[in-house]
Order: sequence, then C-alpha cells, then structure tokens
Amino acid sequence: MVDEDTRARMAALEKRLAERKRRDAPPPKTTGQGYSGAEVAYRMVIELVTGLVMGLGIGYGLDSLFGTMPIFLVLFVFVGLAAGINVMMRTAKDVKLGETPPDETRDDDGAERSRDDS
Repeated sequence: MVDEDTRARMAALEKRLAERKRRDAPPPKTTGQGYSGAEVAYRMVIELVTGLVMGLGIGYGLDSLFGTMPIFLVLFVFVGLAAGINVMMRTAKDVKLGETPPDETRDDDGAERSRDDS
C-alpha cells in the first residue's frame, strides 16, 4: 500500500512535470510565422523534380542491368512522378494545417479549441 506522503510527493512531481512540459513545448505555428508562398512553391517544385529524377535513375539502372531499355525507365518515371506528387500534396497539407483559422483559439496548454467550446 502507498502512504499519504508518497502520494503527495507523486502529485507534486506530476505537477512539476506538467509545468515543465508546458514550458518546454514548441511554440504553436501562427499565420505570420512560417513559410512564404515562394518558399513553399520552390519546395514543391524541388520535391516533384526529385521524385522524377529518382524514378528516372532507378528505371535507367534497372534497364541497363537487365537489358530491357525502355520498360523500367518509363515505369519508374511514372512511379517517381506519383511519389513526387504525393510528397507535394503532403507538404501542401502541412502548410495548410500550420495556419490557424480565424474561428479557433488556443488554450493555455497549446491545444486548439473552437470559440463555441468556451
């Protein structure tokens, strides 16, 4: 069984840990902070081109290895294009989630809540 002194010490420790987590938490992203439109556009273009180049390289390498020149090249260019578009969409989603809509506010602990939940 746990005595009252141990319970009090554990409660004090939990309180200190919660305060430390709140203090050390990264600041929430706001609309004014983050990426400009040009930075996001360059990042998306680089992600798309990187996917295409990697698909081209893998396809060319496999075609050279097996001696079937256009098959894997074309296949992996499409796979690279799909991967690049997938990463671009994920980036767009992350950038969009970083913005705080005007109808939402933040609690003291950094969690978002709508104004209706006040």
